[in-house]
Amino acid sequence: MEKALVERVGLPYKAIPAAGVHGISLKKLPGNLLRLWKGYWKSRRLLKEFDPDVLLFTGGYVAIPMAAAGLRRRSVLFVPDIEPGLALKVLARFASRIAISVEDSRRFFRQEEKITVTGYPLREDLKKWQRPEALAYFGFDPQVRTILFLGGSSGARSINQAVLEIASQLTQNYQVIHLTGHLDWDLIQQQTRALGPRYQAFPYLHEVGAALACADLVVSRAGASILGEYPYFGLPAVLVPYPYAWKYQKVNADYLVDRGAALLLEDRSLKTNLLPLLTELMNEPERLAAMSAAMRALSNPDAALAIADLLLEMA
Repeated sequence: MEKALVERVGLPYKAIPAAGVHGISLKKLPGNLLRLWKGYWKSRRLLKEFDPDVLLFTGGYVAIPMAAAGLRRRSVLFVPDIEPGLALKVLARFASRIAISVEDSRRFFRQEEKITVTGYPLREDLKKWQRPEALAYFGFDPQVRTILFLGGSSGARSINQAVLEIASQLTQNYQVIHLTGHLDWDLIQQQTRALGPRYQAFPYLHEVGAALACADLVVSRAGASILGEYPYFGLPAVLVPYPYAWKYQKVNADYLVDRGAALLLEDRSLKTNLLPLLTELMNEPERLAAMSAAMRALSNPDAALAIADLLLEMA
């Protein structure tokens, strides 16, 4: 999906083969190593063709072939999650500079002299949304509060299933935006047709800024974007770390929870605890307001510019 998103904003896109090697079965390991080797040679060709002055890396194993091919070039590594994964730790050894989202990430790196705290970068199109325009975008009533459920680009099945079970109850009092991902879209369409205009579901929403701007509370996984997007909108959160990426998402969630901006809900407790927790929070507007203020205090809206400054410095 990255290809479609990048090309949508008019940027050229080139793909390279890559695969993970950490936690992979012995049966898959040879094939994955071969893909990395092919990615390395394709990266060398791309570097020769494009001849960049500086490289920007982020993400996981997909960056390894390009990093290996560009060892002699200056580079900036952006670490989105608070705790870096194995691939990012490897890349950090070779990066000229390291940009991190929050101060807490410093403890995971030994290269102190390379580190700059930039914040998590936001797309400019998110910033155009204000609450009145966002409510109008969905045709929502400004007098009715809104809950956003956000499962990530491909979806979060456990969140989707939990929402389906309580959606009819929620829409009695609230407006609901449900970003489902493509994973369960057909099923969700079938089961929510009778819910009326207070419930709006989307498999993917390019204008996610509208959803963030009009929501009074969000329920989501705890990927790295929560460190930038929720603080910008001052959006209180109930965070449900993905159980199979528990380590990294839990660290992200704890950062916001410890600062009073979010609450943590374990994935296994979704079906039993989600509705009572939402009811409790929505019935305590002062508590939500305090969470919103705590969240907004963590905002760093110029993070993308800070990363751009590092790139220009390196170039």
